[in-house]
Amino acid sequence: MLEFSHHPALVAASLAVALMAGFSGLSLTRGASALPLARRKLVVAISAVALGGGIWSMHFVAMLGLQLPILFYYDGLVTLISALIAILMVGLALLILHFRDRGPLTLTLSGGIVGCGIVAMHYVGMSGMELCRPVYSIGGLAVALVAALALSVAAIWIAYGERTRGSILLGTLVFGLSVFAVHFIAMAGTGFIGLDGGDSAGPALSNETLAMGVALSSFAICGAFLLSGVTFFAAPADQAPETEELVSGATPGRVPVPYEKEGRTQFVDAGAIAAVRAEGHYTVLYSGADKLFCPWSISEAARRLAPAGLIRAHRSYLVNPALVTEFRRTKDTGVCHFDGVEALGKVPVSRSRLAEVRSVLGV
Repeated sequence: MLEFSHHPALVAASLAVALMAGFSGLSLTRGASALPLARRKLVVAISAVALGGGIWSMHFVAMLGLQLPILFYYDGLVTLISALIAILMVGLALLILHFRDRGPLTLTLSGGIVGCGIVAMHYVGMSGMELCRPVYSIGGLAVALVAALALSVAAIWIAYGERTRGSILLGTLVFGLSVFAVHFIAMAGTGFIGLDGGDSAGPALSNETLAMGVALSSFAICGAFLLSGVTFFAAPADQAPETEELVSGATPGRVPVPYEKEGRTQFVDAGAIAAVRAEGHYTVLYSGADKLFCPWSISEAARRLAPAGLIRAHRSYLVNPALVTEFRRTKDTGVCHFDGVEALGKVPVSRSRLAEVRSVLGV
């Protein structure tokens, strides 16, 4: 086995790239779920490139700091494939997060996909080395996979549990550490053997050529980091655009809400709606004895119904405080009851929304 080490400055640079990419991707998607479909797709695509490209850039910035006693280069085709893997895997996770209702399953699934993307990108990128062959230990593979899954799931849960500035910043930190830690955990379980010749599937990339490509991608990530930072810190504190909930004391207004019935689109006044429940990409409206199908997503309903006074009580529910007839505290959560709304029963109030709901209700 060949002895190897890492250049400390490039190790530090690789961590900085991972953190900047994480912040850019996670902050750009803040409020994306409330955007029109075309703009939401564009934001998700840009964020996927930022996060996936950041994973790839972090890896190869660290690899530029790899010091071996022999010369080596990279297969250009395999190197490109490794970048595509990272971008596509992260893109899939973001699609789930922004086009499905977020719950424990979707958050965990998305984090798991990101973790698998980090691991897959690393080992595919390593397989592109020529003139030396990486040799992996089973223990190193297992620990790298477990670390990637655990840290990536944690990052997504933190960043997407509540879309506040604090949660996004903490999620950025965990994401950056995830990419960084997985790389060096995997490298700790890797050895290198010198080879007489290479068998490239694509054009050869020397360290110098790769350095120029990585420098360009890192420059783009730095630019995205600066631009997203300006937008992120210019927004009102801890208020995600995708919810835009009504603050206590706001005056409800008349807002027509569409619903589908017998093949026709009809409208009900928002003031007559007791609660709204998420149903896949759509919602169900509860108004008196009626249970109505609405084409809006729960995020769009939260945004459009804020002027009418409806507030978010739970990830899957909006409630109309004016029609709440009873509120019960249950440990660190709560329950809202509505008289005369036969199909509804009770609406849960999540721990994260409890303080706001109690404030609006005046209890």
